[in-house]
Amino acid sequence: MDRTLITVSGSSQAALIDQDIAHIARVMRPALRGDLGGPILPAAYWRKRLYSLLDTGNLSHAQLCTVDSLLLQIGQYEAEPQLAWDTLAPATAALFPPPYPASVSQSA
Repeated sequence: MDRTLITVSGSSQAALIDQDIAHIARVMRPALRGDLGGPILPAAYWRKRLYSLLDTGNLSHAQLCTVDSLLLQIGQYEAEPQLAWDTLAPATAALFPPPYPASVSQSA
């Protein structure tokens, strides 16, 4: 995929970078957690987005710290074992006890 650089003034570029960093910080963790089907977007996608921000070369110290923190979060996510849905509580684990004792036989 070819990268195209868009030239904007310094202050508006910093604002766009701030908005992009804030967006990634807001949605990355929920997207990595995903749902029963797994992550909505994989860690590689988020890492690529963050590296593209680093490639701009115009990040402030605070922006660099935030991007670094987000990259560390991705690393931590990948290092943690992911919950296998097969290891969850069995379907027989009921939230409520049965309405009758299990030892009573039902005969009609």
